[in-house]
Amino acid sequence: MKKSTRTSVFSCFLAGTLLFSSALLSGCSSSGDKNGLTPVTLNEVAHSIFYAPQYSAIELGYFEDEGLDLKLVNGAGADKVMTALISGDADIGFMGSEASIYVYQEGSDDYAVNFAQLTQRAGNFLVGRTPETSFDWQSLKGKKVLGGRAGGMPEMIFEYILKKNGLDPKADLTIDQSIDFGLTAAAFTSNDADYTVEFEPFATGLELEGGGYVVASLGKDSGYVPYTAYSAKKSYLEKNPEVIQKFTNAIQKGLEYVNSHSAEEIAKTIKPQFPETDVDTIAKIVERYKEQDTWKEDTIFEKDSFDLLQNILEEAGELKERVPYEDLVTTDFSITAAK
Repeated sequence: MKKSTRTSVFSCFLAGTLLFSSALLSGCSSSGDKNGLTPVTLNEVAHSIFYAPQYSAIELGYFEDEGLDLKLVNGAGADKVMTALISGDADIGFMGSEASIYVYQEGSDDYAVNFAQLTQRAGNFLVGRTPETSFDWQSLKGKKVLGGRAGGMPEMIFEYILKKNGLDPKADLTIDQSIDFGLTAAAFTSNDADYTVEFEPFATGLELEGGGYVVASLGKDSGYVPYTAYSAKKSYLEKNPEVIQKFTNAIQKGLEYVNSHSAEEIAKTIKPQFPETDVDTIAKIVERYKEQDTWKEDTIFEKDSFDLLQNILEEAGELKERVPYEDLVTTDFSITAAK
């Protein structure tokens, strides 16, 4: 049923590599109609089971049903996704919404507008060297942790949790931010760090290899946060509202699917997106995400969520001044899709 294409980013722009990048097909942009479908290039921040609703929509043909020929590109980081979006290499970007705030703060006239939210919790996990059935965040005091890029959602959420638990991210522990996105799991096996912050399937991969153990969920301990959303340049939204609506409709169907089906069913559906991961492992990861209420029931990006995001950015020292929700978020497409 699907006719979407996963695409390598190496010939598009310089990017960090992920372990599964070899499975991606080459090409940078879509051109022309395919079987009467409208071509749309989506650049995603990472290729992770965390985004199961999106892959369900692809594999179940929801984008085709909406008349779209979706080309999926793995951007390997929010900064690179935003670069592709602003440059026109991508029509839609999927990343943490902090990136849209940064662009807006720089004074861009054609900034990125968030039109649909997908996840409502952080999708990464703290992995340690040994099992810790009664983990306490205070145990990170004096320890070394492989973290994320400064200003990125994974790192800001991690620091947000540390502060909630009375820890100073700069004084109480060492956070190594020198390793490229997607390569921390591999580095952890030969690094001297005590812990690493990982997305799936890397967290479970470390467990299966005996190289680490999930000791805490950042999604559970941070609470509800607007972790990832879809955005497009203001000019693209104005010129292509019908494309954005169709795209949002497909994502809404994907959300409805994962929220009404078992982890095993979802795993079988999205397996083609993760050829190097067996179905049982995918199901285990999906269940972990389902248990912590990762996925929204609709794509509506509420103002309270945007305000919380700005609070997190302020605490991280990444916000020059608060930006207007009305400029950076539109809920028109999400409300229509949810009807």
